[in-house]
Amino acid sequence: MSSNIIETRDLKKRFGNFDALQGMTISVPQGAIYGFVGPNGAGKTTTMRILTTLTKPDHGTATVAGFDVLKERRAVRRAIGYMPDEFGVYEDLRVWEYLDFFAACYEIPENARKTLVNDLLELVDLSHRREDMVDKLSRGMKQRLSLARTLAHDPQVLILDEPASGLDPRARVEIRELLAELARMGKTIFFSTHILADVEDICTHIGIVEAGQVVMQGSLDQLKAQLLETRDIVITLLDNQQAEAVKTIALGRMGVRTVEFITPRAGRTRLRVEMIDTDEGIQAFHRALFDAEIVPLGFQEEEKTLETMFMKVTRGLVT
Repeated sequence: MSSNIIETRDLKKRFGNFDALQGMTISVPQGAIYGFVGPNGAGKTTTMRILTTLTKPDHGTATVAGFDVLKERRAVRRAIGYMPDEFGVYEDLRVWEYLDFFAACYEIPENARKTLVNDLLELVDLSHRREDMVDKLSRGMKQRLSLARTLAHDPQVLILDEPASGLDPRARVEIRELLAELARMGKTIFFSTHILADVEDICTHIGIVEAGQVVMQGSLDQLKAQLLETRDIVITLLDNQQAEAVKTIALGRMGVRTVEFITPRAGRTRLRVEMIDTDEGIQAFHRALFDAEIVPLGFQEEEKTLETMFMKVTRGLVT
């Protein structure tokens, strides 16, 4: 039996002349915090709507918590808590009434709903606003309330479409902390975002999506290991003539994969040298430049981040 709580295989979906999904294949382990990362229009929301049984794929398969999204739709809906990017609230209700309404929709007995609502409000830190009208809440509070709504029936999986979208920095941090707490409670969290800072701090697994397909996925440690296979050295030089000389020297060395010109800074020419080498090898490269009477204005290793990886694997995929 698969240990993945969400699996899709070769999902395809076309809207008119637009291919929203072009073979989307993802695997989300049980208990993971999976960041579904990609720019707007990459296919994130379409994938989520298929996982939540709201949209049917043209091709491919998908399961959530072991249930087929086409054949066992009701079971899928019982297993998930879904927060769309446009979550919507009933603004003529008080905060506690809003949660009580959704608990009733999931057929939770009336005598159990009061305790449930109190627990949910405490979890999302809204107990002090329980009597407020929903329309008086800030956007960040509405996001937390909407997240509490998804938990009313104690789902195994949370599917959240851009949960931090439009929030100020403090509210984004609060949402990230809440997601981490839910993961500690045993929930599997699958959330989409195009904000890389929302991913790097809390995710255990990441899928990078572009143009309707996953271009890289795995645990954060696995992806970082792939990212760190090579080291990027950024060299700042006086002019293009020196840069061409450095490029020739670099390409003549073992372990150098690529040499490319990058955006100038303060009018200076800059090169990025991608290489597989040890600290000693990089030191030897630096010394080789001096032996060739080239004195760089700057020679430093570029720190690799999730943003670096995202830009690298999606480069050239958008037409």
